[in-house]
Amino acid sequence: MTAHDISLSRRNLLKGAGALVIGMSLPQAGRAQSGAAQAFRPGGNATFAPNAFIRIAQDDTVTVLVKHIEFGQGPFTGLATLAAEELDADWSQMRAEHAPADVKLYANLAFGVQGTGGSTAIANSYEQMRKAGATARAMLVQAAAEAWKVPAAEISVEKGVLKHASGKQGRFGEFAEAASKLQAPAEVKLKDPAQFRLIGKEGAVKRLDSPGKSTGKTQFTIDIRTPEMLTVVVARPPRFGGKVASFDATEAKKIKGVVDVLQIGSGVAVYGTGMWPALKGREALKVTWDESGAEKRGSRELIAEYRKLARTEGKLAGKHGDAEAVLAKADKVVEAEYVFPYLAHAPMEPLDGYLEWNAQGALARFGSQFQTTEHQTIATILELPPEKVQLETMLAGGSFGRRAQVSQHLAAELAMVGKAIGPNRPVKLVWTREDDLSGGYYRPLFLHRMRGAVKDGKITAWSNAIVGQSFFLGTPFEAMTVKDGIDATMVEGANDLPYEVADFRCEVHTTKVGVPTLWWRSVGHTHTGYAVECFIDQLLQAAGQDPVAGRLALMGKEPRLANVLKAVADLAKWNGPGPANGRARGVGVVESFGSYVAQIAEVSLGEGGEPKVHKVWCAIDCGVAVNPDIIRAQIEGGIGFGLGHALYGELTLDQGRPVQTNFDSYRSLRIHEMPEVEVRIVPSAEKPTGVGEPGVPPIGPAVANALARLGRERPLSLPMVGGTV
Repeated sequence: MTAHDISLSRRNLLKGAGALVIGMSLPQAGRAQSGAAQAFRPGGNATFAPNAFIRIAQDDTVTVLVKHIEFGQGPFTGLATLAAEELDADWSQMRAEHAPADVKLYANLAFGVQGTGGSTAIANSYEQMRKAGATARAMLVQAAAEAWKVPAAEISVEKGVLKHASGKQGRFGEFAEAASKLQAPAEVKLKDPAQFRLIGKEGAVKRLDSPGKSTGKTQFTIDIRTPEMLTVVVARPPRFGGKVASFDATEAKKIKGVVDVLQIGSGVAVYGTGMWPALKGREALKVTWDESGAEKRGSRELIAEYRKLARTEGKLAGKHGDAEAVLAKADKVVEAEYVFPYLAHAPMEPLDGYLEWNAQGALARFGSQFQTTEHQTIATILELPPEKVQLETMLAGGSFGRRAQVSQHLAAELAMVGKAIGPNRPVKLVWTREDDLSGGYYRPLFLHRMRGAVKDGKITAWSNAIVGQSFFLGTPFEAMTVKDGIDATMVEGANDLPYEVADFRCEVHTTKVGVPTLWWRSVGHTHTGYAVECFIDQLLQAAGQDPVAGRLALMGKEPRLANVLKAVADLAKWNGPGPANGRARGVGVVESFGSYVAQIAEVSLGEGGEPKVHKVWCAIDCGVAVNPDIIRAQIEGGIGFGLGHALYGELTLDQGRPVQTNFDSYRSLRIHEMPEVEVRIVPSAEKPTGVGEPGVPPIGPAVANALARLGRERPLSLPMVGGTV
């Protein structure tokens, strides 16, 4: 049996062996359970319940149950590091797997529901996972003390070995069963950071998920195969808001391997014995769509409407002083308008999910980013009590926000295709790349109208009007983000500047468009970071100030942001923006998700006048750096992701229909286009903050500001290469 086997389960791992499980007995669905869906059963020597995060087996392995989905950003390794640090385990002992869907045990402390997002995985788990490890350590030490008949205070732990001055020693597995019978301590003492040997240490740990992914043993949802399983694809409306008027499945059902064709809430589902017959059946399907309520505006029409709105008064999102009065009297007013297109997330693994169910219960398996809401969605549609539905989180091939669904459309569609075909017939729903890119849930289209005043070398006023969609209004998450009718994620980073400008105003217009939108890696900062950092650079240039020195002079209230800017300037040996030798340098500085990031990009004009980014220097302050190597990887990946979309990324609508449907038209950054990246992690004793997203926002403006120093206009409309506007 290997980790790739579908039948592998926690119970199988522990079967026949005494073990210490730092975890509660988890609820069972009222059905016959199989394989990885099995949770711990109460009773026996294999379970224990002081907390829900650690399991120690007699073979010395320590398995951390991770409440956050792992789709490449590193929580398996990060949360295991926190536990191992306090446990004093050897890294070779550590394992990780997804925790079951259970909000009572595994809520994200930042959200109140079980879910991953906002770069919170390490931030909300930092103390929680350390306490879990410290609790397990204390219980193992107590078990050893009782076995050796010595005071617990005389026992030390080092790399998974318990030792006493008498020469007695033993490994975790030897005391797991005895420890499982002890009362968990009410309080445990955490290490002083000066004692850390794993947290923050270069090269101390290796990623836990890399070996399986490198060898192909890791299983993703797309890999699931079970007896009698049907593969399902759905024909969805070509315009958002369209509905099925009628369909003819005669030709589709003639395709060998097509089992059935059924209408569901989101379109028409084609069920096949495999992916190929399902796809061929969908091609042969004839559907008449009711588009009376569909969105028929294209990108150009929407941008024109946004431009008009930006010149009218919006809702006040932030203000101090009287920017309008200063601008009205100013001798020199600088204006700019920035347009940001719809963007797809385009993860390597498109949406997919597996479901089996009957009257007794259901098992769903997929890369769930918000387990609590998706679990409830499936239970509601299948008309089952939540306790009879199990949701197993699978590893996923990327997300960038795509799986963090406000509308729960994947979970809903999976439940609908399962319910339509009936019980006792497992289904695997698959979205193709074309489905993904044309299926909506994009980063919203936004427009910023900026106005600033410069006098005597100083910026005296700043005004920003933002126009775009909210994906939170009217959803269960509205109370979290919307106040006084303003969605905070639309204006974050723009309604409260890091720069000291005496007279400031930010207002927002929330539009209603029939295009489904969703958070996208770094959310509002994807557009506000660009607008703010391009405009501050433009104003500083108008004022005759250096991009670095000018920013620093305005950062009196933002010492951590100033520190990363100083750090990146030192790293890049900043001596001005240039140009020199055909290259120029640009700066971008953005605080997002509690982390402070500054980047300098060195850019030239390549073939056909396209920007060529040679190198990016980056400094980040993310509090305690739990895993430095993962932080660097996330920053490097964020720079590549942000750069590719700033240069090329665009999802265009033509009369409401998405134009780009695959990577041949939705251009991504190629390996030869990736610049060299050098990252400096600024030491900090503050609690850990976000890493997965903060690397994205600064790269676009850094490149744009470098282009301005090469004599090109700062790109006012993204993407920089071949955009619509």
